[in-house]
Amino acid sequence: MRKTPKLAAGVAAAALVMSGAGIALGTATATADSPSCVRTQHVDYNPGISSFWITHTYDKSIDVASAAPGTLVTYKLVVGTTSIGNPYVNRITDFPPPGFAKPVKTVVTAYHAAQGEQSAEVTPEPDAGGWMVTSTGWFVNSGYPVTAEFTYKVPSSVSDGQTVLSGGMSVGGTVGSGSDQPNMGVCFTGRGANPGEALLGSLDQGGLGSSQNQLSSTGSVADTVANVIKRLMGS
Repeated sequence: MRKTPKLAAGVAAAALVMSGAGIALGTATATADSPSCVRTQHVDYNPGISSFWITHTYDKSIDVASAAPGTLVTYKLVVGTTSIGNPYVNRITDFPPPGFAKPVKTVVTAYHAAQGEQSAEVTPEPDAGGWMVTSTGWFVNSGYPVTAEFTYKVPSSVSDGQTVLSGGMSVGGTVGSGSDQPNMGVCFTGRGANPGEALLGSLDQGGLGSSQNQLSSTGSVADTVANVIKRLMGS
């Protein structure tokens, strides 16, 4: 089979990475679960004396302990209640680390009458330095929280070993569920790209692929090369 120029370029780039050239490897020097760098935060919130029996819960977490520039990280924000009240949440705002651009994907999971829990991709809007999702009202009770997941690409400014701390979260809604939680920051550690990520980043810069985490669970060069070549042959 005659190779197309694009396929030939992809094979050449794969060979270069497999030979060891251009691989950016790094060992994180910070600990992503140290007391000052945690991956999860939880707050129990009481709206005040007017509804002292109501407790709302807020959780924020990040899906990885370490990440390289150009890969994706997802922050999960969960709003719930442990009380008898059934609030409706109409806004959830995430505050990512400084320098992060608009989320590349945002998904909200909420309970819907006669349908149960449903997930849908939504478009976030800027909100006071963060990114918000809105609704006429997501139903919340003790068994069904509402979850918003914001996925961002790690910017090139993140360096190996850097502690990357996010901001907190903010919620708007009924029955006292609205609350600003600026201290719910979560953290990951910057690192160098693994071989598979380095390959995809190289191909992406050359217009031959995408670096958005299309990797095996190990970042294996062999798996990544096979997937890239299949994609190029298909195009």
